[in-house]
Amino acid sequence: MEEKREKKRHPLLRALAFLVTVALVLGAVYLVANWQKLNFDSIKRWYTYRSLEKDAAGQAASFTYDGGLDSSFALVGDDLLVCSSAGVRLYSPTGGAYISEAARLENPICQSQGSAALLYDAGGETLWVYRDREQIFSLTAQSSSAILSASLSAQGRLTVVTQHSGLKAKVTVYDSQFQPAMDVNFSSRFVTDALLSPDGATLAVATAGQTGGVFDSQIAFYSLSRASGANDPDAVYSLGDNTVLAMSWSGEALRVVGENALELVSADGSSAGSYPYDGRYLKGFSLQSDGAGVLLLGQYRAGSNSQLVVLDENAGEKAVLPVKDQVLSVSASGRYVSLLTADSLTIYNDALELYNTLSDPQGARKVLQRDDGSATLIAGETARLYLPQ
Repeated sequence: MEEKREKKRHPLLRALAFLVTVALVLGAVYLVANWQKLNFDSIKRWYTYRSLEKDAAGQAASFTYDGGLDSSFALVGDDLLVCSSAGVRLYSPTGGAYISEAARLENPICQSQGSAALLYDAGGETLWVYRDREQIFSLTAQSSSAILSASLSAQGRLTVVTQHSGLKAKVTVYDSQFQPAMDVNFSSRFVTDALLSPDGATLAVATAGQTGGVFDSQIAFYSLSRASGANDPDAVYSLGDNTVLAMSWSGEALRVVGENALELVSADGSSAGSYPYDGRYLKGFSLQSDGAGVLLLGQYRAGSNSQLVVLDENAGEKAVLPVKDQVLSVSASGRYVSLLTADSLTIYNDALELYNTLSDPQGARKVLQRDDGSATLIAGETARLYLPQ
């Protein structure tokens, strides 16, 4: 009798198994067809910040930071780094201070690279490197010299540009143990910046000077396998009168933001792409996006009418959005782009499709976008984390 009951269950079980299989297949097909429309960052944000108290709009409680809007800011993981004339502070999303170091800094500059942070006094003598919320290296410029700029590579290697007596500049690359690995001296051209490639094989140096009596900006490339003290570059790319404002490596190409155009330059000294501004003024930019960069361009230096432009990996236009409001801050990270005005914070994806809007930024004047879709809003004395709902 028991055996007959078991046999009667078999068709039902088989039907249920069939329905479950069909549901799984249909679900898989839907995910494959619509994966670009899905956003798993909201799940990531919920998990990361699930214990963080926030209001109905998604804003965490603000906290007071030392410094002001003249400070230099950077995101280091989930933390906010503030480098001001009074010193260095590293804050958690709730305002707890992990690092609090007093120092007199005339022109504080800070930047991040993963869990590492670099900060220095441009034109001064002081430089620090932090990792995992602890100081791991410090540098004091020698007498009669000054630190002009510095950068950290993706591998955590340090590059420092210093001014020396008898030289326009000296560029020094440090290895992972912060020991000098290579230096290049410049006697005839000024150096504005220097960056080591992500693979640690190539050094890119932005210089300014004259060629044939005409002002000329250049990018000089040096292989790290060369002998130290060999000052002739392996390749040079001329930018003409396009003064370099910022640089960032993207794969094997160097992204160069200039006053007149954004350029992509290969390490062999050839062009990999270019986006001229065509007479428009550069009012803001970010090189933290997945493509070549994000630009805010306007027909006039002042005024509210401008265009937000997202460039693809070849420096072509991926998306363009007219902006009629006065923009206080623009920021990008990964596939997100944010615009802050006095009345709202608007976050887009990299196709400039609306992702989220915060109607009351509560006096924020600067935004730092994160690659999970969240953003840090900074006012004159306070900062807070915003989590899109």
